[in-house]
Amino acid sequence: MPLVLLRLWRRGRKEPGYRQHIGERLGFYSRLPNPAQRFIWVHAVSVGETRAAEPLIDALLREYPQHSILLTCMTATGRATGAQVFGKYGARVVQSFLPYDTGWMCSRFLQHFRPAVCILMETEVWPSLIAQCRRRGVPVMLANARLSERSLRRGRRFAALLRPAAEAIDCVGAQSEADAQRLREFGARHVEVTGSLKFDVQPPAEVVERGLAWKRVIGERKVLLCASTREGEEQLILDALRKRGTVDWLTVIVPRHPQRFDEVAAMIEANGFALGRRSAMGERFDVEGVDVVLGDSMGEMFAYYAACDVAFIGGSLLPLGGQNLIEAFALGKPVLIGPYTFNFQTITDYAVGAGIAIRVADAQELMSLWENLQSDDVIRERLGHTAVAFASAQQGATVRIIKLLGALIGGLREKNGAR
Repeated sequence: MPLVLLRLWRRGRKEPGYRQHIGERLGFYSRLPNPAQRFIWVHAVSVGETRAAEPLIDALLREYPQHSILLTCMTATGRATGAQVFGKYGARVVQSFLPYDTGWMCSRFLQHFRPAVCILMETEVWPSLIAQCRRRGVPVMLANARLSERSLRRGRRFAALLRPAAEAIDCVGAQSEADAQRLREFGARHVEVTGSLKFDVQPPAEVVERGLAWKRVIGERKVLLCASTREGEEQLILDALRKRGTVDWLTVIVPRHPQRFDEVAAMIEANGFALGRRSAMGERFDVEGVDVVLGDSMGEMFAYYAACDVAFIGGSLLPLGGQNLIEAFALGKPVLIGPYTFNFQTITDYAVGAGIAIRVADAQELMSLWENLQSDDVIRERLGHTAVAFASAQQGATVRIIKLLGALIGGLREKNGAR
């Protein structure tokens, strides 16, 4: 624990949010609980899960008007995203860091908030937390669940610890049949395929309009977006870009983790490119004389997608598992991905097979294919229309998860007088 706290403090040098609310991570709270407030608890570990939870939380607040949402996370950026996305609900959405997975910390957390139900998002299986929920009679649901073949193999190495936790989860809403089968093999019970909540996320109109305004400022230059890039990928992209010599397009790089913004900015300049930082551009988004824009802002991913012509989805050039393709599809953007997409294998394979996404072997092929696509408006438009149709056809996970949850906690509204 001393080492864990030291790591928190060190991370706080780049991300001050890690030095805030430290007591919550240990199960201590500065405010007394409100005995009249009843919580439905949603745990979304970081930014991606928090954004994916948006349609579900919106629906829960409508379905259970006598309840508030307790939204927990583990990362500072996840908490900031929660405040940004759900601030419109005021006191009906309460945020907290989830305590570390020790029995007494989790017990204090549950005693403080007394949630009616626990909804874990995607891949969050915490043995002590789940054991404490069972001890206190708090039903546990794993929603929007996914489990890659690689994660299943790794999980089997710790089966003595993780399998009892998986077996203690009351119900699971899996993103795909392949995920559902792997989750059953891992020990999960009552698994149903509900689809991915990320298809139900609606791009905020004002953010999309911001991106379209950027595109008007950029003018005739085509825009290649490298979204959610991970450590090691930016250098590969910059190397491939440098080999092209002078180009007439604009490259936008948005690192997955904000603590790397300064590192990537230095990397872009060290490679001889004229850098523009989004954080320094204000409303204008002036890119005159700029070769590469660093997307060092939070909450603007949909704006970057709206402004681009083609999107490369990071985490896939190196064996990191890939990132979410769905936001790009929702805005009708052709998608390029690298060879490593095991974290999103099912949807990626489907998208590639349907011709919605195109897989590249490396950064050199990424640049070569981008050069072809940027000069062919017809192909880009066709790919974009296909992507939007695909995304629309996959919607509906929110309704299915709400139905599954209702069966789990049947009578919650009636018990508390809500209609």
